Amino acid sequence: MKKVLILLAALGIVGGVPLPAQADPAADLKEFRAFYKKRFPTVKFDEYSNGLYALPGAEARRAEWELIMEFPPYELALEKGKQFWEKNKLASCFRNGGKNIAQNYPYWDKKKKMVRTIELDINDCLKRKGKKPIKKGKLAAVTAYMKSMSRGQRVKLDLSAPGMRKAYEEGKKFYWAKRGQLNFACADCHVQGAGKFVGGNILSAGLGHGVGFPAYRSKWGSLGTIHRRYRGCNKQVRAAPLKQDSRAYRHLELYETYMSTGLPLTAPSQRF
Repeated sequence: MKKVLILLAALGIVGGVPLPAQADPAADLKEFRAFYKKRFPTVKFDEYSNGLYALPGAEARRAEWELIMEFPPYELALEKGKQFWEKNKLASCFRNGGKNIAQNYPYWDKKKKMVRTIELDINDCLKRKGKKPIKKGKLAAVTAYMKSMSRGQRVKLDLSAPGMRKAYEEGKKFYWAKRGQLNFACADCHVQGAGKFVGGNILSAGLGHGVGFPAYRSKWGSLGTIHRRYRGCNKQVRAAPLKQDSRAYRHLELYETYMSTGLPLTAPSQRF
């Protein structure tokens, strides 16, 4: 990690991303997109759904990825997620049987006054059926199956509820604020550092980050949720990781997802 920190400092990533002022989400979105359009003028908008493989300089990684995707490493887990979904009749808990709705997550629950994720809704469905909630790999597999039924649908969130707007601002603050002993923000790597090489890896863009999760990461050797990725990032900057579906991570997911408005879902996906 010390080497990574030195590399980031040399690249001008550390300490250079200010927290943006509170603004209208639509204005934030416009500015966010404009940043990447200017930085990567040759990258088509939909390509950002493919993560780092969309970026200039990642051609070798993309070639590897395209070969891997001929036989996606997540297929076995996806099939197990499907079997669990059908065995427990989870479709009965979701509008349209769970098809073509993942693009509208996270959403605001008016009754419980909270942001809801797919993972929360899956476990609440199981509880209503008198079954135990699921965690980690199994939860990622079931979420991946549900999201696969919305693959290609374009992200569209409703931020009209006052509570949703407040949650959005909290997620935005988390994204841009520095934390941990290394004093990093999400934006340090995925905005200012996007497309740069660090430790042999290319930092992905914040635009599109999350639309491919749950993802099978080669580093993990398994499928994982976006909150698992958040935990890993927090650990890397030496900040205390939070639990799956903690308030902070749900609001961070909300902000990141809104910043990917209009992009097609590609989950499940494969990432290095």
